[in-house]
Amino acid sequence: QVRLVESGGGLVPAGGSLNLSCTASGSAGSFYYMGWYRQPPGQQRELVADVRSTGASSYADSVKDRFTISREGDKNAVFLQMNNLKVEDTAVYYCTAARAVNDYWGRGTQVTVSA
Repeated sequence: QVRLVESGGGLVPAGGSLNLSCTASGSAGSFYYMGWYRQPPGQQRELVADVRSTGASSYADSVKDRFTISREGDKNAVFLQMNNLKVEDTAVYYCTAARAVNDYWGRGTQVTVSA
């Protein structure tokens, strides 16, 4: 069974940086899709950034030029470098990955940005 584990969240002042990591374990084979979503307090989960096995990536408009997604395909790991963090980036960040018809989710890591 696939398990995704996120790490790297925490409390940071506005303007600071964090690097989130997500590693998949429990099953052989690579994912054609990996990404990061977030859920701010009282709001719905939203896409932050994603990357495909082709290398193509996409970002939410609110994080473009501040966040960078990357992955290590052979390790089934995905990372999110977050710079110039803003208070509105405060959320639980979730890692997701997809293979064939299945998608998987981590349990999330809290990111809190203070004013």
